[in-house]
Amino acid sequence: MDKVVLKASKREVTGKQVNALRRAGQLPAVIYGRHVEPIAISLDAHTTSLAMAKLTSSSLVTIELDGKEYPALVRDRQRNYIKGNLTHVDFLAVDLTEKIRATVRLEFVGVSAAVKDYNGVLVKNLEKLEVECLPTDLPERINVDISALKQVGNGIRVRDMVISENIRILNDEDEMIAVATAAKEEAGEEAAATAAAVPGAEAAAPELSVERGKKEEEAAEKK
Repeated sequence: MDKVVLKASKREVTGKQVNALRRAGQLPAVIYGRHVEPIAISLDAHTTSLAMAKLTSSSLVTIELDGKEYPALVRDRQRNYIKGNLTHVDFLAVDLTEKIRATVRLEFVGVSAAVKDYNGVLVKNLEKLEVECLPTDLPERINVDISALKQVGNGIRVRDMVISENIRILNDEDEMIAVATAAKEEAGEEAAATAAAVPGAEAAAPELSVERGKKEEEAAEKK
């Protein structure tokens, strides 16, 4: 993906007063990180919304502020529940020379013979993987080739994934990613059984290890 650069300006307005910024076509946001004190910023709402539509939680974006560039990940997006438009964005600034931990979305590709030819049902136990790597090596998604599921009962575990040597998967290697089950079995029951059989399968998705707290005023402005 091409480098995404968002031009920002420092923001003095906080709290409920940011509504005036939104009406003026500006999107309030904040940058924070291990080596960066929280900075309140504003972005062009239209331009940012178009760019954000193409970004995942593991997409690297560059925030240009006062002549300085901040490599960052999109940590959180707030939306208007009625209109659906963005109302606030949190950016996690990262150091390109330091490894980080992040969750990366899985994309299931290919055709499973177990499903196509034997009337099997594909049960997905994981939707994301936790990885550790340099920010520049962080993939936007990880492909899972389900063509390996040739017979009903075949499964794909974490240890079966083949990815760049620059990326380390942190999930338990025995954790099941996907399995082809018999059509008569209930997918929900099979997924529950698989999760119970694999230690740690029900663990909550981890947060980025470099995340730090934000100023109280940033929490107030999201209300």
